[in-house]
Amino acid sequence: MNVSTAQRDSLKQQIGSFGIWRTHSKCDTSFVQQVERLGFGALWLGGSPAGDLVEVERMLSETSTLVIATGIINIWRADAEQVAESFHRVAAAHPGRFILGIGGGHPERDNPLAGRPYEAMLQYLDVLDRQDVPSESRMLAALGPRMLQLAADRSLGAHPYLTTPGHTREAREIIGAEPLLVPEQRIVIEADPDLGRELARQTIAPYLKLTNYRRNFERFGFDEESMRDVGSDALIDGLAAHGPAEVAASRLLEHLDAGADHVAVQVIAAPDDESDAYRALAEQLELTSAERV
Repeated sequence: MNVSTAQRDSLKQQIGSFGIWRTHSKCDTSFVQQVERLGFGALWLGGSPAGDLVEVERMLSETSTLVIATGIINIWRADAEQVAESFHRVAAAHPGRFILGIGGGHPERDNPLAGRPYEAMLQYLDVLDRQDVPSESRMLAALGPRMLQLAADRSLGAHPYLTTPGHTREAREIIGAEPLLVPEQRIVIEADPDLGRELARQTIAPYLKLTNYRRNFERFGFDEESMRDVGSDALIDGLAAHGPAEVAASRLLEHLDAGADHVAVQVIAAPDDESDAYRALAEQLELTSAERV
């Protein structure tokens, strides 16, 4: 079930360089359609969507070209057999527009008595293989070297979360030239640096208690002191770009320069400013927008 170069290249062209990452529960009809109109190529659904993929099906039916990806389905919460069955239903109705992203979540929070994430992921992938879920339609959440290599070997590629351009560069070296590499990147379009940093910190601080992220931050060169409490300014600035649209967008370009094929952008803004933030980002990235043509 190896993924061909042609299959990967086709998807890269389809989704372009930039997509949006957002918790699935916040993706109502209006938002999903706005993402498509603004010219983003894919919408990555965080927060562990349900294994029946009903939400994915709804979003696909509400749009015409946007690729919907789960970013990610949590293997501790969603049964692999159900996910496989749901995948085939969705893929048949919307061919070529769905990417099944799966990941190990956080065992200390999701299932403290479960086995190690890597071994659990192997078993999950085996079930998907037996149920004929094609490698070219799935991706793996991956941070460390072993999971990154597994993503390259048994899926389209890797979808790292809460990382830096430095991690993207290392990930590309590990997975090689062909597998898809789609990091998530937080940005805060806010001219006030103190406010921008605080908005970013509110979304990052909870991850400082999770083992897999702490280990990954250490790989970036952050020490224990920087991860204490709600995180140092240097840590927050390393994980989230904040500033005017051009400053925030420059971080996304750093990921592309480091080897990413596509960046899943998590836009952080006050509720009243969200629509303006997405439009400003699309304009800065010079996306082809149905709202501007």
